[in-house]
Amino acid sequence: ETHYHKLSTEINLLISGKMKIQNKILTSGDIFIIHPYEVADPVFLEDCQVICVKTPSSPDDKYVLE
Repeated sequence: ETHYHKLSTEINLLISGKMKIQNKILTSGDIFIIHPYEVADPVFLEDCQVICVKTPSSPDDKYVLE
């Protein structure tokens, strides 16, 4: 889903697969960071595994855009 966070910064590691986010193509081993109020618009081009660390961790800090 296209979304953003008001509080959290997301630090992401693409473990496997291929995806597009922020108009960039990423492959296994790439790291990408999403800052507060930056819209995340992921498109998964293959099956992907992503490790995501949110700091601060706030389960209710996700705002989906339609």
